[in-house]
Amino acid sequence: MGSHLGNTGLDLVNTLVNIYLFLMMLRFLLQASQADYYNPLSQSVVKITQPVVRPFQSVLGPVMGRFDLATLAAGFVLKVLVMVALLQLAGAGMPRIDSLAIAGVTFLASTILDIYFYALIIMIILSWVAPRASHPGALLVMQLVEPIMSPVRRIIPPLGMLDLSPIVVFIGINLIDGIVVGSLIRTVASGTPALLAVF
Repeated sequence: MGSHLGNTGLDLVNTLVNIYLFLMMLRFLLQASQADYYNPLSQSVVKITQPVVRPFQSVLGPVMGRFDLATLAAGFVLKVLVMVALLQLAGAGMPRIDSLAIAGVTFLASTILDIYFYALIIMIILSWVAPRASHPGALLVMQLVEPIMSPVRRIIPPLGMLDLSPIVVFIGINLIDGIVVGSLIRTVASGTPALLAVF
């Protein structure tokens, strides 16, 4: 019973950390897409994640004014430290350093793809039910996906009311997830299988 409660507690901690990391990667993508910084939802994401990101900002600045390396580095370090701590608490020992680094990168990449996936679904739903929505959340979603949608729209322009670009982007996300992220996960599994339990 105690072991079960312990495992449940570790799972809860891992879930909460993953939710926080989701917000950190959302912050990274919002800056990368040059979304409205003063949007109240953007401000909330920044305030929530700032305590972890702040120490890295004195060392790492944004690249090209858009790509916030401090947030990426903070997310990577946080995930790695939590994975190590959870494995130690679970009695699984210290994982291999290379597997740990790959697992950290893989988690961030997977989270970024998830954010785009969910944002695209929300965008499609909004285009059906509220195409002119002015809610801060709706505006932020549109600003978030626009940088990955506009290049596709230049190649495949909308056919009247039919916009095929979301389908192409969905396919691209699934391919990256299946080929790139999938191969990284297999690499982690072959090096330190226990890491997948705290992924």
